[in-house]
Amino acid sequence: MKKNKTTNVRVLAQLGLLAAIEIVMKLIGLGSVPVGPLYMSFLTVPIAVGAMTMGPVAGAILGGVFGLVSFKDALTGGSAMTSALFQVSPVNTFILCVAMRILMGWFVGLLFSLLRRVDKKGGWSYFAGALSAPLLNTLFFMGYIVLVFYNCEYIQNIVATNGAANPLMFVVLLVGMQGLVEAVVCCAAGGVITRAVASFLGQRAPAPARKTTPFEELPSEKT
Repeated sequence: MKKNKTTNVRVLAQLGLLAAIEIVMKLIGLGSVPVGPLYMSFLTVPIAVGAMTMGPVAGAILGGVFGLVSFKDALTGGSAMTSALFQVSPVNTFILCVAMRILMGWFVGLLFSLLRRVDKKGGWSYFAGALSAPLLNTLFFMGYIVLVFYNCEYIQNIVATNGAANPLMFVVLLVGMQGLVEAVVCCAAGGVITRAVASFLGQRAPAPARKTTPFEELPSEKT
């Protein structure tokens, strides 16, 4: 019981630290670089680190922090796209910014758990898991835009400007080179950082799934 309480305190501390890093990265402009109506975001790196070292629940929580920071931009005009979409539908913009990021963090943790069982030595799976964060973020974010907002005037103006013949071409043209750069940087940085953190914590393999409290699902540390 004492060990479980100690583990939960450590997990909360680690989550708090990664959430603070997420917020600070955004505030100082290190986490996202404006490129046209979108941002080239590196805020998925702390999410990937948390999801891979602490599990899907931690990834979802950190994804939620990312989403709330993103939604703040929609409210304050910090993002041209989400601000415009907020005028179309505040509820769907909240889902776009927050719920899609929660799903992204959750799935990064689940995917890494599967990959880690194949990668017994703990090498390439960290980089694959880190790469999945920006890819899933783009998939969920742009996918929801196409699903809900594609026919609105703002998106159709972007479609016409870029000469996109269909929704898939719209996504490809809008994400473009920035998506490739984002994926490469997040893969390299997230993989190296997470592998180092996991080694420091003494983790060898992901903990098996347990139907208990959310934080008890997270892998424990060696003492």
